Amino acid sequence: MFLIAGFCIIVVITVISIVRSKKPLKIILSEAKYELLYNAVGSKAVIQDYLMKSKNKTDLPLMTGKVAVITGGNRGIGKEVVKMFLKCDMTILIGCRNIQAAKSMIETFRKEGIKTGNADIYNLDISLIESIKLFAKEIKSKYYKINYVVNNAGIMFGPYIETKDGFESQFSTNYLGHFLLIHLLLPNIKAAGEKNDFSRIVNVSSCAHHIGDIKFEDINNRKQYIAGEAYAQSKLAQLLFSNYLNETMKKEKSFVQSHSVHPGVVNTELFDGTLLKNKAPWIPNLLFKTPKQGAIPIVYACVSKELEGKGGTYIHNCEIFETCQLAKSQELQEKLFTFTKDLLNILEFGN
Repeated sequence: MFLIAGFCIIVVITVISIVRSKKPLKIILSEAKYELLYNAVGSKAVIQDYLMKSKNKTDLPLMTGKVAVITGGNRGIGKEVVKMFLKCDMTILIGCRNIQAAKSMIETFRKEGIKTGNADIYNLDISLIESIKLFAKEIKSKYYKINYVVNNAGIMFGPYIETKDGFESQFSTNYLGHFLLIHLLLPNIKAAGEKNDFSRIVNVSSCAHHIGDIKFEDINNRKQYIAGEAYAQSKLAQLLFSNYLNETMKKEKSFVQSHSVHPGVVNTELFDGTLLKNKAPWIPNLLFKTPKQGAIPIVYACVSKELEGKGGTYIHNCEIFETCQLAKSQELQEKLFTFTKDLLNILEFGN
């Protein structure tokens, strides 16, 4: 009943806000389309989160000596992932824009009694090529082997902004920057993998990929920018890359596997400033997952022995879940991979 009522309220608020916006009719119709699509996939995901609540759990085994990289690890879901990794006694390399906030976070964890694990904190703006290259260079100089990479940093539904490198900010932050990071770290990720203990690359994606498409002819959405459309594109791109990379590692016989994870519909800062949070803040507080609950399937994708050798999968509430058909298209995966290499001037991926 709460879910139905919440969905109806969101639809009404959405329609009223869009009509009042006084934008061109074409934009109004496009925005309305994506708002309704998001309401549908989001409501479905919230129901799944509720029904699968008992499945959303993971062990936190001691993994002393393992090294994990996480982007955006100082708040929201990332903060909870770091906390769990520390409990596993890992060394965590945190790439974030606010180093002081990350240091304070680690200090708080220590005061709470978490004495295991180590954390190294580095400056990283995942939307900027120069920052990514510097981050990768720094950690590669200290760590020859990297067991896990969690591509967590992300933004959602912002206004149209292009990065210094000339890419739309959601595409750059959620997908393109992480593609470049994996390219630069891949030799170290391969070095850590073993026959029965694969290295793992985990992309924090979203159920929004179900309504995504790749606009190769206008990847920056300059002709018509709809925030929800751009976000869905970036999340579909993550899945396509993750699936393609996993198959590539298989063909190379490298002990590396790649996963995409939908953390669930989580009440984080990503929703701040959205229509939902502004008009009906009680809905996220009542119905959405907490950041801790959202972090669990991400950690599961890294540490679960049940997933050994089962890369190329999409994890939702610690279960292997179906993706949209586009994400499974090998032709689209390869096309996007080649397209992205060209965008970033990469001649040979991983070298």
